[in-house]
Amino acid sequence: MTTLTPYSNSHQAPQHLTGLAAWWATLSAMTKKELLIMLRYPVELVASFGQVFLIVIILTLAGLMFSRSGTQASAENSATAGLVVYGFILFIFVSDTMWTIGYNVRREQKQGTLEQLYLSPASKFNSLLSRVTVTLVWTGTLCIASALLMSAMIGKLPFANLPLGLYFLILSLFGTFGVGFAFAAITLRVREAGQTLANFFQFTFMVLCAPFFPFSALPGWMQNIARFIPLSYSVDAFRTTLMGTSPELAPLQVEFIIVTVFGLVMPFLGYWMYRREEDAARAKGSLSEY
Repeated sequence: MTTLTPYSNSHQAPQHLTGLAAWWATLSAMTKKELLIMLRYPVELVASFGQVFLIVIILTLAGLMFSRSGTQASAENSATAGLVVYGFILFIFVSDTMWTIGYNVRREQKQGTLEQLYLSPASKFNSLLSRVTVTLVWTGTLCIASALLMSAMIGKLPFANLPLGLYFLILSLFGTFGVGFAFAAITLRVREAGQTLANFFQFTFMVLCAPFFPFSALPGWMQNIARFIPLSYSVDAFRTTLMGTSPELAPLQVEFIIVTVFGLVMPFLGYWMYRREEDAARAKGSLSEY
């Protein structure tokens, strides 16, 4: 990796700390730092891997208890496993995004490293983006491993329309990262209460966005609330497209528009909120505050 310094040596012209090369070098260095921190605790890595597998297995087996074929391999059971696994993929990305992008900003605020970042010319946007990369690498690996595990246990997962399913997944992840930026902004304001809010948002998503069960299992008034949450359409569109079933909340064309707008607009909205709270914290002198 090229080290960007104002002067590489005394005989060369000074290198600028701006431009695409500097931007990319900064992002690479920040991403490498985040990955090294993650790999520094191997016991925690192994434990989180096992925890994810246990969650997927327990939820899938709990769902199979109510199917006619029981836990024996069958097409019906593969559909049940698909419902749980596809919902779980979006759930774990939402959860990891709030903790990795959102609440970790609070951790750096307590440690004082957030304030030090603002004393350097490094891109603040790259600091947030590097956390997205870690979430994609680690959480993506967990999702692929979970899908392979359930395929081995229950049978082949349904992939009725894989290209369209990937489109819904990518746009949903864009929107989810925007939610993470917005949550980081909230964390800067509410500080320690951010941990409680993260737990609250996780359980709200788990209940209202129905990642582990059909929306039809919700009472009517809860389904009406779910229709006001864009992430509900992400779950419904992604899951039903891969399973080859009809969406529950709205026609597929309507869900396509909602998920696309959510994925394209939310990252900019979330980053705008973060910069606003960041400026407020700088003005109040609370960038480093327990």
